[in-house]
Amino acid sequence: MLSYRHAFHAGNHADVLKHYVLGLVLAYTVQKEKPFWYIDTHAGAGMYSLSEGYATQNAEFEEGISKLVATKNLPKPLADYVTQIQSFNGNSIALYPGSPSIAELYLRADDRMRLFELHPNDYKILDENFQAFGKQVKIEMQNGFAGIKACLPPPPRRAVVLIDPPYEDKQDYVHVVDTIKDSLKRFPTGTYIVWYPILQRAEPDEMINSLKALDVPNWLHVTMSIHAPSQEGFGMHGSGLFIINPPWTLPGTLAETMPIVTQLLALDETANFTLDSHIS
Repeated sequence: MLSYRHAFHAGNHADVLKHYVLGLVLAYTVQKEKPFWYIDTHAGAGMYSLSEGYATQNAEFEEGISKLVATKNLPKPLADYVTQIQSFNGNSIALYPGSPSIAELYLRADDRMRLFELHPNDYKILDENFQAFGKQVKIEMQNGFAGIKACLPPPPRRAVVLIDPPYEDKQDYVHVVDTIKDSLKRFPTGTYIVWYPILQRAEPDEMINSLKALDVPNWLHVTMSIHAPSQEGFGMHGSGLFIINPPWTLPGTLAETMPIVTQLLALDETANFTLDSHIS
């Protein structure tokens, strides 16, 4: 399926959760001098306009990143995330960076990015956005579920992998679990971040249960729901991240800041977050 365009949802509550946590993971990763790879299986366009085009149709960013930008005295981890978003903008938030652009902020001379995007239009934009990086950033127009195999294990034996397919196809939930299984065989020490939508259907819960059943020694699971499920049973009312081999500091940081993020983005009194982890 090639109908999904992330630009419709750029900067929404799910992006806030995903990119805030991604930044925390990458900030921890670059504390060591040894190089690492950032691998993104469904990279999107890399940068999205919030002032024209798709994002303006539903303006989901107004209930997402815009609320954080308007908030004073955020805790340092959240303030750092907002500063990152503002670094791509002037006085107003006209652009929202996708995951590759967030990762770009942490890239050092010896680090590498491997980006996969199957949609031809998004691939073209992504390629244009990263032309200046030369061989440091390799972009391929293919499904990252298949492409990731050639990347693992990466030469420096350090990597952060983001897996966030659109889940328009129900098989994506199965593909995620299969990809994680295969990736852990190839490269068990990598940090794997799986993003998924919270919906009124069984597949997301089944996927998380399957990931937990892999019995990896270190994992973290965080979710955020911003409103009650719709009575019609459609739509995403929250999202979650399942992280394998997370930084040991991550549970504490999220325990401190997730109550604030959830309160800021809540659309009704049912808004909530969950945080569960096993760090050996």
